[in-house]
Amino acid sequence: MQPEVEILSGLEHRIDVAVSTAEIEKEVQAQLTRVARTAKIQGFRPGKAPLSMVERSHGPSIRYEAINNELGKALDSALEQSGLRVAGVPSIEGKEDAPEGTMVFTATFEVYPEITLPNLTELEITRSNVTVGDAEVERTIDILRKQRANYEAREDRAAQDDDRVTLDFKGTIDGVAFDGGSAEGFSFVLGQGRMLPEFEAATTGMKAGEEKTFPLDFPADYGGAEVAGKTAEFAIKVTEVAEPVLPELNDEFAKELGQAEGDIKALLADVRANIEREAKARVQARTKANVMDAILAASEFDIPKALVENEIKNRIAMARQELKQRGLPNADDMPIPEDVFQDEAERRVRLGLLLSELVEKAELKATPEQVRARIEEFAQNYEQPEQVISYYLSDAQRRAEIEAIVLEDNVVDHIVSQAKVSDEDVEFEQLMGNN
Repeated sequence: MQPEVEILSGLEHRIDVAVSTAEIEKEVQAQLTRVARTAKIQGFRPGKAPLSMVERSHGPSIRYEAINNELGKALDSALEQSGLRVAGVPSIEGKEDAPEGTMVFTATFEVYPEITLPNLTELEITRSNVTVGDAEVERTIDILRKQRANYEAREDRAAQDDDRVTLDFKGTIDGVAFDGGSAEGFSFVLGQGRMLPEFEAATTGMKAGEEKTFPLDFPADYGGAEVAGKTAEFAIKVTEVAEPVLPELNDEFAKELGQAEGDIKALLADVRANIEREAKARVQARTKANVMDAILAASEFDIPKALVENEIKNRIAMARQELKQRGLPNADDMPIPEDVFQDEAERRVRLGLLLSELVEKAELKATPEQVRARIEEFAQNYEQPEQVISYYLSDAQRRAEIEAIVLEDNVVDHIVSQAKVSDEDVEFEQLMGNN
C-alpha cells in the first residue's frame, strides 16, 4: 500500500514510517552473536563471555544502530513508493502512540520543486563582442614596458603621471601628528592610485626641492580608524622627480618577457594570442551572466531551504579557507554571519536547479571531445601546455571541473541559439577593467 504523505507548506512534506520491533530484535541478536565471538570483557577470555554480559556492554549501541538501519530501509521504501525526490536530510521524530509490536517515526523533509522551464524564444539576451586589433596589442606592450621601466632623476622636471616622486611628508590633525602620517624618502609613481587622489594632485607639478602644505580629507571608510572621516594637513618636500625610461622594443626585451629565442615578432604574436584568449573569455563571461540573469528572471519556483543552508555552509567554509590562506590565525573560530551569503546562496541553488532541468530536457551533456578541447585551450596559458593537459586528463576531480564549465557553455549556447539576441560591442579597455 502506498504510504500517506502529508503536504505541510511549500516544499515541506511529512510521512509516518513504522518498523517492526521483532525485526529490530532479530537484527540485534544477530549482531550480538557476531560481536560475542571476539568481545573482550573483563574476567573472560576473548569470545568466551556470556551473551547476557555482551548485551549489557554492547547492546545499547547495537540496538541504536539496528533501529536506524531498519528505519532507513523503511523510509527509503516509503519515499520510493511515493515517487518523491527528497532535498536534504529528513528530520526524524519518534511517535509514542505506536501500535504494539512496532515503532513509528515521523519524517519531515523537503522535496525538489517541479520546474517549468521558460519559453527560451521569448528571452532577451545581450551578447558581448570585442575587437582585438593592433592598437590593443600596442597598449598591452606599453603596459609591459612601463612595468619594466627604469627611472632617471630630472633636476628641473615638474612631476607628472608615470613619474616616480620621492618626498618627505608629515601629516597632522589639529596640529598633532598621527601614526603612519609621516615618512622620509618615500617614493611612489604618480597615476597608479597608490596614494589618495588629493595627495597625488598636490604632488603633481612639483619639482625637486619644492615644498607645499595642503589639506586632505580622509574618506569615512578609510582603513585607519584613527583618521577616517577627518581632515589632516600635510607638509611635503619633494626630494626627487624621476622620469620613466622605457626599455627598447627589441629582441632583448623579448627575452626579458620569456621569449627564449629573443624574437620580438614572435613575442608580439604571443601577446596578441594571449589577449585574444583573455578577451574571448571575458566576453563569454559577460554573455553567460546575461543569459543566467535572463533565465532566472523568467522563472519562478520555490527552492528547498535545506539546499540553501547547505550552500551557505559551503560558502562559509570557502571563506574560512581563504582567510587561512591569508594567514589569519583564528580563521576557524571567526564569526561569519550566514545572512551575508543568503542572497548568493539562493541564486546559486535556483540557477543550479534550472540548469539541471534544462540539461536533462535538452540533453546538453558535456562530451569527452568538448572537455579535451577546453583543457587544451586552457593549457595554452602555460609554458608547458602538454603537462597541463596530461594533469587535467589524469585527475578525475580536475577533469570534472572542466566538464562543469563545458556544461555551462552548452547551456549558454543552447539558450542563445533560441533567444532574442542583440549584440553589443564592448571597448577593449572597458572589458579589461582599465577604465
